[in-house]
Amino acid sequence: MTGEGAGGGPRVLALRALGLGDLLTAVPALRALRRALPGHQLVLAAPQSLEEAVRTTEAADVLLPTGGAGREVPEEVPWPWPEPPRLALDLHGNGPPSRDLLARLAPGRLFAYAEASGPSWRPDEHERARWCRLLTWYGIPADPADLLLPRPGAASPAPGAVVVHPGADAGARRWPADRFASVARELSDRGAEVVVTHGAREGALAHGVAERAGLPRGAVLGGPEGLPFGTLATLVAEARAVVVGDTGLAHLASALATPSVVLFGPVSPAVWGPPPHDRHRPLWRPGPLDGAAPGDPHGPLPDPRLLRLAPHEVVEAVEALPRPRPVHFPGPAS
Repeated sequence: MTGEGAGGGPRVLALRALGLGDLLTAVPALRALRRALPGHQLVLAAPQSLEEAVRTTEAADVLLPTGGAGREVPEEVPWPWPEPPRLALDLHGNGPPSRDLLARLAPGRLFAYAEASGPSWRPDEHERARWCRLLTWYGIPADPADLLLPRPGAASPAPGAVVVHPGADAGARRWPADRFASVARELSDRGAEVVVTHGAREGALAHGVAERAGLPRGAVLGGPEGLPFGTLATLVAEARAVVVGDTGLAHLASALATPSVVLFGPVSPAVWGPPPHDRHRPLWRPGPLDGAAPGDPHGPLPDPRLLRLAPHEVVEAVEALPRPRPVHFPGPAS
C-alpha cells in the first residue's frame, strides 16, 4: 500500500506523521472521511514504520512515507502524482507549519484548525473528538466512538496473559521500572500469566522488569524493534488485561476492547485516555490546580503526577477489571 500502487480515482490526503497512538486516535476521523468520499483514494502521510498498522486498521488506501524529527512537522510531503490532492486534511496539529505544508501542495480544499475560516482549537478536547469535530465542522459527520478495530485472525503468543508494557517514547510518561516489576511480580504471585512487551530500543528495560519480577526470560516478547504490529495486535486482542503508560499500546487495547489499566502523568486521560467503559481504568493523580495538560508529555523525567501512583493501586485496578467479553467488531471497510 506504500507509494503509487493502489487504485485510482481522485486523491485525498491526510497528514498524521506521528506514532501508533496518534494513528489509532485518528481512525474515527479517517473512517468518516472514507465514508463521505466514495470513489476517492485516501492517502495517509505517516511514518513508514506504521505501514502494517495502517493496513490492519484499513485507515487509508495508500501510505505516503512521511516523517519529521521527533514529533515535529515534516519538512515536506513527498507527493508523487502530477495532480494535487482533491482535498487535504491536517490531522497533525493546529499551527501554520502543518497547514502551510499542505497548502504548498495546492489542494482543491484544505481542512485545518489553523485556517482563518475553520473551527477553533480546544486544548482540553479529547484527541479522538478533536479530529471528528474538525470534519463535522466541514460537513462530514464523524463519530469519536467509531474506534474499534477488527479482531486479528492469528493465534496469540500468550492467550489470557496480563501484558505489562513499561516503555514510552518520553521519560515524562514512563513509570519507574521497579514499580512495573512490583506489579508484574504481584500479579504473577496471584496466579496470572504475565508477559512483558517492549518497543524499539526498549529490550533492556523489558528484560530488567521481568528479571526483577522473577519472570522467566521467555516472558519478554519482542525483538530489537519490538513486536511486529500484527503479532502485537493478536497478543493484545487475546490478553486478560494490559498494564501500560500513556502510549500507543494503550490505544491499541482500547481499539481491540481489551481491559486495560493506563497510567497518566503530564496529560489528563480526559485528553488522551481510553473511552469511558468499565473495561478501562485510567489512573491519574493531578494536583488541585492542574488542568488537562499540566506537564510536558515529551519531557525527559517522570512527571510528578505519574510518580504519585503506587504499585498496589495498579494491582488493585487490574484485579477490578471485568473479564473480557464478546464485543461487536467492525467488518472490512466498504
